[in-house]
Amino acid sequence: MVLSLAILSYIIHLLIIAFVKAGVIQTNLGLFNSPISAIYTPFSFILVYEVYLLLFYLPKSTTFYIGKQYEIITLIVIRRIFKDLGDLQLVPDWFQNKKDLQFTFDVVSALILFYLIYVFYHRIIKRQVAAIVDVSPVSEAAGRFIFLKKAISLFLLPVLLGLACYSLGNWINLLFANQFSAFAALANVNTVFFDDFFTILIIVDVLLLLASFYYSDQFHIIIRNSGFVLSTILIKLSFSVIGPVNNILVVSSVLFGLLILYITQLYEKSLGTVR
Repeated sequence: MVLSLAILSYIIHLLIIAFVKAGVIQTNLGLFNSPISAIYTPFSFILVYEVYLLLFYLPKSTTFYIGKQYEIITLIVIRRIFKDLGDLQLVPDWFQNKKDLQFTFDVVSALILFYLIYVFYHRIIKRQVAAIVDVSPVSEAAGRFIFLKKAISLFLLPVLLGLACYSLGNWINLLFANQFSAFAALANVNTVFFDDFFTILIIVDVLLLLASFYYSDQFHIIIRNSGFVLSTILIKLSFSVIGPVNNILVVSSVLFGLLILYITQLYEKSLGTVR
């Protein structure tokens, strides 16, 4: 269903661009300047699928749930690259042009994020996959914690679906009300839905952090979960700024989560050595 909607939205976006080129629709919004920018729209549906996967992994593994957050913010950066391709100007003074410079920052950030996510999963993949497929009995406290995460996932599904519909409808309404004008509220379409989405995730992460005390009071687990909350906050903050600061916050959020996980594993390894 998501793929079908992605293909349909891609075709509709291309038709709108054709109408703009033909002069039927008047707009200076960069999103409708080039056919390459049309890739932005199907990518939005791919991001919706990633949000679903995030909810799917939430009850199964907190670490994979955080990993999905990193995948989502990386795809947002890549989606922004496709959007900015419509405004790209091949000029000699490349690094003096703000739009071209931002495009460069985004490309470099996407490469760094992709590598960091690879390392993130590489550090955890063997142990976490084994934990996900493990059907051995769990403790009563762990069972309650898993039940809570399932309940949160089920609750978030209609909430995020409603938020997505509201955000899209509100953006389309603003678009037509202002006759496709590229004023600030419309130009920064990357904040549509995902700004509020990560606000909700921060609330969920804090709730999981507090609830995890029922399951474990070990110091390194508390620090790991707290670190993941801070990582999500950094992602959220990235939506409030533009330019290189945005890229720095996004990369820092993933790097921080990776370091938290790495130190946690070193801590657990040292505990095993002591025992």
